[in-house]
Amino acid sequence: MSINETYVFRPFKLIALFCVFLALCLDVVALLSPAWVTAEQYSLSLWESCNKNGDFWQCTPTFRTDWQVATLVLLLAGAAVTLVAFMISLISLCQGTQKKHYRTVAIFLFTAVVLQACALVLYPIKFIDGAVLQTYHEFNWGYGLGWGATIFMLGGGILFCLRTDLYEDPYY
Repeated sequence: MSINETYVFRPFKLIALFCVFLALCLDVVALLSPAWVTAEQYSLSLWESCNKNGDFWQCTPTFRTDWQVATLVLLLAGAAVTLVAFMISLISLCQGTQKKHYRTVAIFLFTAVVLQACALVLYPIKFIDGAVLQTYHEFNWGYGLGWGATIFMLGGGILFCLRTDLYEDPYY
């Protein structure tokens, strides 16, 4: 008499790893984006502020104000923590020591979410508080990619918190 065991593969951790990878990619693109705030004759990124004077653009570094430096530091810290979480989860999944490091990766990702969210809330508040633009301005795709990265980090953290080993128990 033979007993057939059926193993159900639940790819939650692979999906979580993909979410973290996607968050990391979006974070890098958002950090390098030239368009966080745009207006008719104005453009602001994390690195420089540009004004159109006649036919040419004049750009200056944005490191003059504390809030812009704080935003950049928070976003860079969030990206660094996400990179560490991605490396730990990738190594853990490849070596098969998956269950040991899930909680650590989730904590790293939730930390990155808090850092990113603080930066992404600080940015528009301080921009609008100090803006002297008399024209219509909008937060552009670089800012949106920052929020997208944060959402994928949160999703990856939640997926790494799921206890799929309970469902894989033979007594279930």
